[in-house]
Amino acid sequence: MRGRDVPEVGTFLRTVWRRRGWSRARVAALVVGSRGIWTPSERGALAARLRPLARRVDVYSDAQIALLGALGDAPGVLILSGTGSIAIGRAANGTWARAGGFGPLLGDEGSAFWLGREWLRVTTHGGDFMPARRLVRGPHAVARIAALAPGVVKRARNGDAPARRVVADGQRHLADLAISVARQLRLRGTVDASWGGSVLGNGWFRAGVQRAVRRGGLRARWHPPELSAVTAAARLAARRQGPLT
Repeated sequence: MRGRDVPEVGTFLRTVWRRRGWSRARVAALVVGSRGIWTPSERGALAARLRPLARRVDVYSDAQIALLGALGDAPGVLILSGTGSIAIGRAANGTWARAGGFGPLLGDEGSAFWLGREWLRVTTHGGDFMPARRLVRGPHAVARIAALAPGVVKRARNGDAPARRVVADGQRHLADLAISVARQLRLRGTVDASWGGSVLGNGWFRAGVQRAVRRGGLRARWHPPELSAVTAAARLAARRQGPLT
C-alpha cells in the first residue's frame, strides 16, 4: 500500500477495513510501503498507528518496496525516476542505503521535474518568460513542469543540442545516485541493478543512464523489474503470516 503522505495512510486503511468488515483478528499481516518515511522512528510510528488493523504490521518506504519487487531478496541497487528521483540499495546482510529522494526543492536530480525545470532554464530568455511563469505560478506546478520531460527526451533523441545537454546531465545525476548507494553498502564486483518510474521506462533514456553508471566505475548487471511494488508488498505480507514473535 502506498500513501501520498504518512497522515493519510492510516485513515485510508481504516476506511478500507470498515467497508470490508475486516478486523485485527482476521488479518494476519499487513505490509505498508509509504511515501515520505525512511528512518526507523518514522516507520515505527506509522506501524504503531496501524497495529489495530493486523496481528503483524511491517512498514517500509515505497522505494524499499519497489526494490524488493524489482530484485527480490537479492542485494543490489534500484534507480527510480518519475516525477521525483531516488536510488536505493540493499546489502546481503539486509542493510539499506539511499541517495537522493529529497523532493523538488532539495534534489530530485534526473527526475521528470528536474528535466522539465532545466529545459525551462535553458530555453527561457529575456522577455520570453511568460510560458515558464504560467507553469511556475499555476496550480500543480511540479506536475506540470514534470510533464515536459517526455518532450525534452524526444528532442534529445532527435539531436536537439540543448535538450541533449539537459538529458545527459540528468542521466549522469541518476548514475551518481546509484554509485553513491553502491559505495555506501560496499557492494563489490558486479552489482545487480534495476530501474523504475516513468522516465526510466524510456529505453533510450535508460540506456544513457546505464552507460553513465559504467563510466562512473560501477559494474552493473541490469534486470527488468520482476514485480510491481504492490505485488511485492502482498508477497511480503504472505510471508509474514507465520508464527508471530
